[in-house]
Amino acid sequence: MSINLETPKKIRPLIDQAHQVAMNMLRPISRKYDEAEHEYPKELDMLAAMIDGLADSGASEGAGAAGVRRDEKAADKGNKNGANLASVLSVLEMCWGDVGLTLSMPRQGLGNSAIASVATDEQLARFGPTWAAMAITEPSFGSDSAAISTTAVKDGDEYILNGEKIFVTAGERADSVVVWATLDKSLGRAAIKSFVVQKGTPGMKVERLEHKLGIRASDTAVIMFTDCRVPAENILGTPEIDLKGGFAGAMATFDNTRPLVAAMAVGCARASLDLTRDVLKNAGIEIDYDKPAFSQSAAAATFLQLEADWEAAYLLTLQSAWMADNREPNSMEASMAKAKAGRMGSDVTLRCVELAGTLGYSETDLLEKWGRDSKILDIFEGTQQIQQLIVARRILGLTSAELK
Repeated sequence: MSINLETPKKIRPLIDQAHQVAMNMLRPISRKYDEAEHEYPKELDMLAAMIDGLADSGASEGAGAAGVRRDEKAADKGNKNGANLASVLSVLEMCWGDVGLTLSMPRQGLGNSAIASVATDEQLARFGPTWAAMAITEPSFGSDSAAISTTAVKDGDEYILNGEKIFVTAGERADSVVVWATLDKSLGRAAIKSFVVQKGTPGMKVERLEHKLGIRASDTAVIMFTDCRVPAENILGTPEIDLKGGFAGAMATFDNTRPLVAAMAVGCARASLDLTRDVLKNAGIEIDYDKPAFSQSAAAATFLQLEADWEAAYLLTLQSAWMADNREPNSMEASMAKAKAGRMGSDVTLRCVELAGTLGYSETDLLEKWGRDSKILDIFEGTQQIQQLIVARRILGLTSAELK
């Protein structure tokens, strides 16, 4: 089946609406909350009802997301463009406005993707409306999720969580946190499960908020779990330990979130390219798409190369979302999109700062901010190196033990 690169008619209103929100609501307050780090963007509260309405139509990012279950049976075998594609395209538009503010949107936490990926039908109905952050990383490891040391011990009808999580996006603001923990460290990856811990649960404490280079509008928390009791029914999916494929279910979360992070990088880079094109035009530099790059000015040739790099990342992102909509395994493609878009976003935004000269480096416009914001998109949800490792394993047919 081929991919139709035209935006499906049914989601065009959503994309247009997201662009209007980005242009009229996010851009005007972008600098304000970049400077007022850790201050909650109250202007986003008025969007909560809108997001709830989009969730009812199955086209919001929080459903990762978009409430799309990877194990659902397609109604037919035809070429489908559905909620995953709608999610990445709407997130792209929102991050054209501001990445940090998009990450601060109520109802749209990365933990919602984990819920959509592995929750039972009953859990999906119960936790679907929550705004969920996701807590994976610990002080002892970064992208190696199998190294989790936070423990979950069964005690009657509850699990007791103990451990420390760092770099939890929306960790203080979200209604709940999806916490990855191990049921039995000796069993390795298969014993890792995720738990929904609601805000205010005794034993869960936000220790501090991080000060960051970029995405300052978004809070990034360190959370401690000390004898934190969670109802047994809050373990996502099944509590049984599957020694053969248990960790694969948990990792399916990333097949949902990585295309979304790729879309964030694509949106931020698009914003930089759009503004830089205007800057060059005002400087008398025209970009001619009918002429080869070598026959144009160095600035125009550089811009054309950056746009080509952007196009490649954009298409990989669409492919990974399209495969999810068509129920095709997309683990490798999700990592390819994340790797390409993450690196492209950082490269494009910084090169645009250079092309714009003093205007790009100053705070007159948002180019320098986009350069700072884009770097995290090459790091979280799995670093560039981890994505390349995953792709290499898939291509070579090797396990994580065989290729480290």
